[in-house]
Amino acid sequence: MARVALVTGGTRGIGEAISVALKEAGYLVAANYGGNDKAAQEFTERTGIPAYKFDVSDFEAVKAAVAKIKADLGPVDILVNNAGITRDTTIHRMTFEQWNDVIQTNLASCFNTCRAVIDDMRERNFGRIVNIGSINGQAGQYGQVNYAAAKSGIHGFTKALAQEGAAKGITVNAIAPGYIDTDMVRAVPPNVLEKIVAKIPVGRLGKASEIARGVLFLVGEEAGFVTGSTLSINGGQHMY
Repeated sequence: MARVALVTGGTRGIGEAISVALKEAGYLVAANYGGNDKAAQEFTERTGIPAYKFDVSDFEAVKAAVAKIKADLGPVDILVNNAGITRDTTIHRMTFEQWNDVIQTNLASCFNTCRAVIDDMRERNFGRIVNIGSINGQAGQYGQVNYAAAKSGIHGFTKALAQEGAAKGITVNAIAPGYIDTDMVRAVPPNVLEKIVAKIPVGRLGKASEIARGVLFLVGEEAGFVTGSTLSINGGQHMY
């Protein structure tokens, strides 16, 4: 029977590429989304992947959603924590809400989802967890103390949980994307985007499909000896 994969933020951008790649590889995929019902419906119609609406920052909502996915598809074998938001500004202008929204959605969500799936993974002696970090969690970024803190936290979370899961056949790894050609990056002013690309040794933005290929490797049955690692996919922009 096909393994079940849950991808948070799985209906757009990098998340959509991951969801589609997993489905094409033979997994049963559940894609989470947070708000845009029309876009999620179009995603499901286009891909055939069911979309589940819930707030990843809400512990009880995550718990209920994972129970629903288990009832619909089976227990979650593979979890990809991809959901994330930005609320960029310098700290002297940042409100508590801008700080807290990013920490809760980008970092606390990893606890919420992992806590909801870990018991079943431990019971079956198998699990694959991939947390999507960021180059800006490794190197920092002006105007992103909230985002950089959350993504850096993901890298530490990954290493600690990897140690806890190893004896139960559960691997926990992270991917740290660089600047990927998504709607969010394309929204950056052209003059700023040009400067970003100029700092990338390979001379271009990454593709969402390149992140998805990294996920496919880490969730594979044959990747059981890879855990606690961070795979940087950034075109050589930051070598960590």
